[in-house]
Amino acid sequence: MTLNFSDALKIGDVRTLRAIPKSDLHNHALAGGYRALVSEWAGRDIAPLDQPLSSMAEMHAWVEDRLGSLFCGPRGRLRAFEAAFVQAKYDGVVRLEIGEDVWAVTLFDDNAAKLTSELVAVHSRVAPDIEWIPQLGLSRHCPITALTRWLAPFLELGTWRTLDLSGDELAQPIERFRPLYRMAKDRKLRLKAHVGEWGSADDVWRAVEELELDEVQHGIAAASSRAIMRMLANNHIRLNVCPTSNVMLGRVDCLETHPIRKLYDAGVEVTVNTDDVLVFGKGVSEEFLGLYQANVFNADELDLIRQAGLSDIGKSGCMS
Repeated sequence: MTLNFSDALKIGDVRTLRAIPKSDLHNHALAGGYRALVSEWAGRDIAPLDQPLSSMAEMHAWVEDRLGSLFCGPRGRLRAFEAAFVQAKYDGVVRLEIGEDVWAVTLFDDNAAKLTSELVAVHSRVAPDIEWIPQLGLSRHCPITALTRWLAPFLELGTWRTLDLSGDELAQPIERFRPLYRMAKDRKLRLKAHVGEWGSADDVWRAVEELELDEVQHGIAAASSRAIMRMLANNHIRLNVCPTSNVMLGRVDCLETHPIRKLYDAGVEVTVNTDDVLVFGKGVSEEFLGLYQANVFNADELDLIRQAGLSDIGKSGCMS
């Protein structure tokens, strides 16, 4: 008898969970690769974190220590991208949202078309059956003038479908990025940003308003405000949550108390994702299983969340 997703959760059958279609909409390709393949390339085992950290600085130091120069330079960036697709295939991810930071164009002769075509070629060669949603990234620490210069040629290509902002949430005021988001909106990209992982619920609200976001990466701080959860729910602004990442970076005490439950109960649309598989050691299947075993959701609720991640969402078109 073939088990469905709910049944597989109930008996802890990870192999069956991996065979069932899922999405991963919050995945940093640089550390999102298949561990066995990356360990083979490195010539040593790349073991995941074994204890929680307390800052992004600690995480970056961990990545530098474990991965070193493995993914440096143009060849390294493409290698990381390949490993992320291999991980997705292994874990039954059929809808994968990954891409590249716009600054990486400097590694490809300042040629956005060249970088894009290289990534397209990797997708076609490694995982053509996976629905790839190409995502452009902006790093908060970069000067706005540089980000503008790097972003513009990518938008001309018509390949990229989403825009994300990541890095230190306090690096620059969120309104400074508004012109970049207007550029992307004019090109019909879906708009996302990392916010509410380290910052506050008010930071989530402000980012949504200033940047006119369609989705939020993390956003878990919104759970502390009924008004902000209501705003997210009313405007169908999805939160792409990474439970293990939140625990291992000290943003949540434990999986059992993760605010994804409170957000879900408030009507906020949520998905379950990996963030950085190499760092945190959990694929999407294990993320779902962890939430079930921690009694955060029942099996049927998790199946509904899984299905929601396989579909596009739409905004209401007005802020409430």
